Amino acid sequence: MSVPLRQQLSVGRYLITQKLKGVKRYPLVLMLEPLFRCNLACAGCGKIDYPDEILNKRLSVDECLAAVDECDAPMVSIPGGEPLIHKEMPQIVEGIVARKKFVYLCTNALLLKKRINDYTPSPYLTFSIHLDGNRERHDASVCQEGVFDIAEEAIKLALSKGFRVNVNCTLFQGENAEEVSEFLDYVMTLGVEGITIAPGFSYEHAPKQDLFIKGRDVKDLFRGIFRIGKNRNWRLNHSSLYLDFLAGNQDYNCTPWGNPTRNVFGWQKPCYLLADEGNAESFQELLDTTPWEKYGSVNNPKCANCMAHCGYEATAVEDTLSHPIKALLSSIFGPKTEGAMVEVKTAEEPSEMPKTSTLSDIPVRSEL
Repeated sequence: MSVPLRQQLSVGRYLITQKLKGVKRYPLVLMLEPLFRCNLACAGCGKIDYPDEILNKRLSVDECLAAVDECDAPMVSIPGGEPLIHKEMPQIVEGIVARKKFVYLCTNALLLKKRINDYTPSPYLTFSIHLDGNRERHDASVCQEGVFDIAEEAIKLALSKGFRVNVNCTLFQGENAEEVSEFLDYVMTLGVEGITIAPGFSYEHAPKQDLFIKGRDVKDLFRGIFRIGKNRNWRLNHSSLYLDFLAGNQDYNCTPWGNPTRNVFGWQKPCYLLADEGNAESFQELLDTTPWEKYGSVNNPKCANCMAHCGYEATAVEDTLSHPIKALLSSIFGPKTEGAMVEVKTAEEPSEMPKTSTLSDIPVRSEL
């Protein structure tokens, strides 16, 4: 486990409190999305597929901190868009840290060297830097050359200044276990706290819909990665049962209220990944009016191939609380990489599927 003890104890205390109170639906991580504007145009992301009047919108400092207080999750992830574009991001982060919430500021790192002195190192602040594999694969993923090198430099700079640093990696079509394992080995040499790794979700607004790994291919890939990693000290920033789920050993449905999203439209129904299902004006309205039974891999074709950590990590944490011995054994021995996988029932996908592409098929711009 790559998470510091202070954070483990704080989150554990929060989870136990929710259990003792008998709370059925509670947030684990607030996905705070203060803007959609980005300085990259990645093939697997649809966040910038909005008109300029939407891309120019920003949540204010007060709106962001009100969402943190209203939701009261122990952790806050700030994705985007690119958060460092937001001129008031330092004040937003400062306010969250002052509340002793653990904030993960997600960034492609293009602006980090310029903006890093706007932030103060804290045990409550982590820069979560986006790297989707080695230099060639990452630059192909973000459709621009040179981004990997900038991110690598930014990671070293942030670490030298005493910041917590995490790497956030999304896997797409064309990955192989050996290459991913080499990348994980490399990330560990950088000295980062840990790495978040998950298969990409097929955003409806993403310009390329056929880049995403699905079904059995995801589980085979992760089994291959974990098989290689049995004797390697990768610091993966996930619960042991979520990793076991990725390897096809757990039959989970998602917990969408575990990672609620507040963005420029309001509180997004039902989760961070589905953008066209409507919005609520408050967190309580989100809990009360979202038809949760309509979503999840069993109930909704849009969710059929999702294995993203923002949907399933909360499920794995809940299972950990219910079955601590199973979670402990999984943590000690790692995910099972041989034998039959669990049978998983999912909603049917549309029968017409596009031709599969890989990142190598995507043109990469050379200018920065």
